[in-house]
Amino acid sequence: MSRRTAAGPRRFTLALLIFAVPLLLALLGPLFAGEPGPRAASFTLGGGHWAGTDFVGRDVWRQVLLGGRPVVLTALAATALAYAVALPLGLIAALTHRRWLEELVMRPLDVLLAVPSLLFLLLVAAVLTPGAGGLALLVALVNIPDAVRAVRAATAEAAARPAVEALRMQGETWWRTAIGYAGRSALRTLAADAGVRLTGVLYLVATAAFLGVGTEPDAADWAVMVDRNRTGMFIQPWAVVLPAVLIMALTLGTNLLFDAALTRPGRGPARDRRSRKPAPDRRGQEPAPDRAPRPGRTPAPSPTDGPPRAPGRDEKSPPCI
Repeated sequence: MSRRTAAGPRRFTLALLIFAVPLLLALLGPLFAGEPGPRAASFTLGGGHWAGTDFVGRDVWRQVLLGGRPVVLTALAATALAYAVALPLGLIAALTHRRWLEELVMRPLDVLLAVPSLLFLLLVAAVLTPGAGGLALLVALVNIPDAVRAVRAATAEAAARPAVEALRMQGETWWRTAIGYAGRSALRTLAADAGVRLTGVLYLVATAAFLGVGTEPDAADWAVMVDRNRTGMFIQPWAVVLPAVLIMALTLGTNLLFDAALTRPGRGPARDRRSRKPAPDRRGQEPAPDRAPRPGRTPAPSPTDGPPRAPGRDEKSPPCI
C-alpha cells in the first residue's frame, strides 16, 4: 500500500473525529445537562464549576451542553430546505428547451441574490420576530439562489448529452431523466457544494444568533454565549473559548469530512502506477529470432559466389556490341 493510499483512511478518520465531537455534544448534550444548580458569581472559576461561570453566574459546561442543539438543527434544517427547493428548480433550468422558462426560473433568483444575506436577515428581523423555525426558513431562502445556480451548472453538461435525448425518445418520465441520469452524473459536485453550503449556513445561523435574531438574549446557544460572555474574556475565558472552538470545529469538520469522503482512494501517481501494465517476464522463454534484414539492403556476397553479376543481365543473353 502506497503512502498516498494509506493517508486516505487516516484523513477520513481525523475529519470524522473533528466533526463528530461537536455534533454529539450538540445532539446528546441536553440529555446529560442535568438540573440547573444555584448560581454563583459572574465569571468565576472553581466552586464546582470546572469550566467556570458565565455573565449571570450559570455553569458554563451546562450551557455548552444545552447550546449546541439549536445551532446544529437550525443549520441542518435550513440546508435541507434550500436544496429541497433548489434541486427541482435547477434541474428544470438545465433540462428545459424553452428559453422563456429558464429565464422565468433564474431571473427572480438573481434579484434575491443581489441582496446581502445578513442584511436581509436584519431587515426581516426588524419587522418580524422569527423563532428558530423562522430563522431556518430565512436562512434557507437566502441560500436558494446560490444552490439553484450550482445545481444548474452541475447538471447542464449531463443534460446536453445524447443519452438524455435517447431517454426522452424512449418515453422516460422527466423525473427519471432528471434525477436518475442528470442528477446522478453531478452527484459528486453537488455533494461538495452541500458541504461548503452547510458551512456557510452554520456561519450565518451563528452570526444571526450573535446579533439576537431568532434567539433570546440569554438563551443557551453557542453563538449567544460568545456574544454575552465576551466582556469577561480576559477574566474567565472558557465561557467564550469553549463555544467558539465547538462552532469552529463543526464548520471545519464538515468541510474536511466532505472532502475526504469525495476523494477517490488511490488517486494520483499511485493509481497511474497500478494502471500501468507490467512488463512481461521473459525468463524461461525462447530467444527471439534474429532480426530480418532491412529492405533495400543487399547482403554481402560470400567468397564462393564468384564475381558479382551485372544487375538486370541474363547469363545466356549475347553481349551488347
